[in-house]
Amino acid sequence: MELRTLRYFVAVAEELHFGRAAARLHISQPPLSRAIKQLETDLGALLLARSPAGVALTPAGTVLLDEARALLDRADRIRTRVAAAAGAATLTVGILGDGTDPGAGRLAAEFRRRHPGVDIRIRDTDLTDPTCGLRAGLVDVALTRAPFDDTALTVRELRADPVGVVLRADDPLARRDRVAMADLADRRWFRFPPGTDPLWQAYWHGGEPREGPVVRVVHECLQAVLWNGTVGVAPLGHDLPGNLAVVPLADLPPSRVVAAWNTGDRNPLIQAFVRLAAAAYRP
Repeated sequence: MELRTLRYFVAVAEELHFGRAAARLHISQPPLSRAIKQLETDLGALLLARSPAGVALTPAGTVLLDEARALLDRADRIRTRVAAAAGAATLTVGILGDGTDPGAGRLAAEFRRRHPGVDIRIRDTDLTDPTCGLRAGLVDVALTRAPFDDTALTVRELRADPVGVVLRADDPLARRDRVAMADLADRRWFRFPPGTDPLWQAYWHGGEPREGPVVRVVHECLQAVLWNGTVGVAPLGHDLPGNLAVVPLADLPPSRVVAAWNTGDRNPLIQAFVRLAAAAYRP
C-alpha cells in the first residue's frame, strides 16, 4: 500500500463523499475512485458502502481508517525528524483572531508532544489579511477563517462556528433570542479598510455595503460597538465584556475555521501540522 493511496482513503472516509474528498485532495474524482477500488482489491475487503446519498464505512473500512491515520502520522513524524536533522525544522504559523481558541490550545500541545524538535514561530495578524501573510511568504501555514480569495492556496476546513451580532448590552435587540439581517439594515457597522479581500469583507458585512468606523483588530471592533453603538458579526462562544452582548443571527452561514497554505508547498511540517489541526479542532 502506498502512502498516497492511504491519504486518498482517509480523505474519502472523513468526508464520506467522493466529490468533496477529490476537491480536498485537488484531484478529479475518477482517479480517486479507481485508487479506492484498487485498494479494496489489494486488501480483499469492501471498505466503503456506496449509495446515491454518499458512502459509509464498512467494519473493514473503520479498521483501516484507524490504522491509516496512525501510519500516516508516523510517516509525518519521520519526515519531521529528517527535516530536523537537516536543520530545516522551523514552521511559521499565522494566526488570525482569537488565539485563545481551545482548538488552538489542543493543537499546540499535541504538535509539541509529537514534534518536540520543531521551532514554531507565531505571527499574529490583523483583520485586513485573512491569509495571515501567506501570499507575501511571511508564514508557512495559517489558522484563520474563511471565506477569502483562495487562489493558489489550499484550504482545509477545521470547524464551522455559528455567528451572532455584537451589540451594546443596553441595545433593545440584545434582549432577543435571535435576530435577522433585516433587523440591522439601518445600523452602522464596523468595517474593514479599503483594499481588504472583498469575499472576506462581504461575509462579515452580511453581504451588503456598510457605513461605520474602520477597524483592523478585534479590540477595535469591540470598542466601536461600546463607544459608538455600531454593530458587527462575530463567532458565538467567545467571552465578551459585560457591557456587550452577542445575539445569534438567523440568516448568516457559519464562520468556517480553516487551515490554509500555499498550493504546491510540500514542506512535510505543514502536512503534519494540518493533520493534527484537523483532529484538534474536530467538534
